[in-house]
This record gives sequence, structure tokens and C-alpha cells, in this order.
Amino acid sequence: MAFQSNALCFGSDLPGQGIPSHVETTPEGLALTFSDQHSQPPVPFDQLSLEAGGFDHDQLVVKWTQGGASRTLYIKDAAVIAAFRHAAPPELLAHFDRAAASVRQVRTTRRTVLLAVVGLLVTLGLGAWFGSDALATWAVSLIPPEWEKQIGESAMKDVLAQQEVVREGPVVDAVKEMTTRLTEQIANSPYQFTVTVVKSPVVNAFALPGGSVVVFTGLVKEAKSPEEVAGVLGHEINHVLQRHGMERIVKTLGVMAIAAIVFGDQQGLIGLAKQLGVEIITLKYNRDQETEADLTGLRLLHKAKVDPAGMIAFFERLAQSEKETQRVELLSTHPMSARRAGQLTAELKALPKFLPEPFAFDWEKVQASIKSSDAQPKL
Repeated sequence: MAFQSNALCFGSDLPGQGIPSHVETTPEGLALTFSDQHSQPPVPFDQLSLEAGGFDHDQLVVKWTQGGASRTLYIKDAAVIAAFRHAAPPELLAHFDRAAASVRQVRTTRRTVLLAVVGLLVTLGLGAWFGSDALATWAVSLIPPEWEKQIGESAMKDVLAQQEVVREGPVVDAVKEMTTRLTEQIANSPYQFTVTVVKSPVVNAFALPGGSVVVFTGLVKEAKSPEEVAGVLGHEINHVLQRHGMERIVKTLGVMAIAAIVFGDQQGLIGLAKQLGVEIITLKYNRDQETEADLTGLRLLHKAKVDPAGMIAFFERLAQSEKETQRVELLSTHPMSARRAGQLTAELKALPKFLPEPFAFDWEKVQASIKSSDAQPKL
């Protein structure tokens, strides 16, 4: 008959990984056969002690001493455990009952802990659901920048799969020069910023977690100066530095994302973020985040000796456009551009005076390199 293991035996004279064993209960005690078909002398019941054990605390642990060597047998097979209980003498059943009580106590404790954890996660989830930005900020503080980079790179692949990338030419060189000039002023940055130019009439740019930045040719075409584009870049770069994108992602994903972060589940978080796909770029920042990116972006421009007046002028023109559409600020999660321009003007006045340094490229040639069909109507 083929050997069938229903237990695992450990001992001071046995291999460290234990030996698969076949156990049978007899009226006298336990009959034990090892996987090498070597039968052990039956172990009388009066030499045995019992307790509960195993990873899930659902195994019967039988201990005895044989020939001066200690032995421990782990039995998980329910039929063997039932047969053992039926055959064991009354004095050994007391040990059995104590082991069973230990199992029940451990399982009750585990259920209590599980309910507490579930309750905590539900509380965290409700906090995220009802708009706790502080909770998302705390969770993001636990995420290593390497996780952000993987999430951003995955989203970038989805985005670029649907876009026409401009890989070379004056506009690419100009945007890279602006980005380099700004990022060189960031001390000890955990991110490696990369910029991609996409052919599109959209007058915009956006940044993904980890440092991937996209600039649409429509923005370059419609900007009145390179300083306006640099201002938008400074704003987007600071969304990354302040980790605003990850906060939006975590808040959108809710309790599952927070659980993955708390328990260090990198692949779980990345997998959840991948479900958002290109929707990541549509996640809206709140007013405080937009204001923070504005002000820190302006300070970055100042540090890089790029004239911040371009950034302010860009928002002033946006404000005029919004005025024409009669947008009401209270109905928007974003501060209106007029208010943003006012805040930037006040911030600039508080900064030390400096002499701006021009860019090396010819802005008119950069704009001329973009086909007119790429741009939307002027702001």
C-alpha cells in the first residue's frame, strides 16, 4: 500500500524540517510510520502530552520522549484527531480538553482582532470617503518615492498610447531647457523629472506621480512668452514635489489603497492605481493644493531666475476668459484665476528683487515650429 502522510514528526534526532508520518490510533497508544516506511514502536498513551499548535492553531500537538530523544507530532487530519479522542484514556482527555479550549480562545482572540482591524479600515475608509484630505496626506507620507514612480510610469504608458508624441525639434528642446533650469534648483529631490511634448491643441500641461510631465503643443503655441510656459511647468513640478497627485489617487481609491499602504503592499497599491488608467490625469486637485502649487511654483521660478511675471500674466489671461464664461468660484473646487493671479502678485512682492535671465532659445522660432492647426482659439 502506498504511504499516506497524515502528520509531521519532529525530534532532536530527526531532520530539522521534520519527517512526514502516518499515524494510527490503537487501544494502547499511537502507531507511527515514517515516510521511509520505517515503523516506530507504538507509543503508550501514558507517555503522551497534548496541546494545540500550528500556524492557525488548529493542529493537535503530541509530545513524548523516546530513547532519550524528544519527539513532537503535529496532527491536522480531523479523522485522526477524532479517533485519538475516542481511544484516549480519561486521564489524557483532560489534556485534550485543555488543548481544545486553547484553540477556542485563540480563535476568539483572532476574530476580535480581525473585527478591530476591519473596524479601523472601515473608519479610515469613511474618513477618506467623506473628504478627509488629512488622512490621504498621512497615508501618502508612508509611500516610498519608488512606488510613485512605478504608478506614474504605468499611467504615462496609458496616456501616450492615445497621443502623438513630438520626439524632437525646437519645441522639445525649449521645453527641456525650461524643465532643466527649474529642476536644477530643487535640492535633494527624490524624483527624476522627465518631460514629454504631445501634439495637441489643448492649452495645458500636467504632471504624474514620480516626476513624469506632459506639455501639450497648444500651450506652447498660445503662450505669449516662454516664461508663461515655465510658470505652468513650475506649477506642475510642485504638484509632484508636494505629492498632490498621490493624495488624489489615494483619496479616490479609498480604503483599499490605505490598507495596501499601511500593510506595505506595494504591488497591491500599484495594481489599484492601474485600474484608474488614464483617469489619473483627470483627478482634480483641491483649492489648497492648487494654491500651494502656485506659490511654490512661483518661488521655484524666482530661484531659477525666470521672470515670474509670465506666470502671473498667464493666470490674468485665464481670468479674463473665465469672466467671459461667468464662472462662479463657489461652484468650483479650484480658485479662480483672478484670485490666483492676485495671490501670486502679492507673493512676488514679498520676494527679493532679482534680474531675470532669458532662455537660450528663440521663442518665435519655437512657436513657428508648431503647425497652426495644433492650437485652440486664443485665450
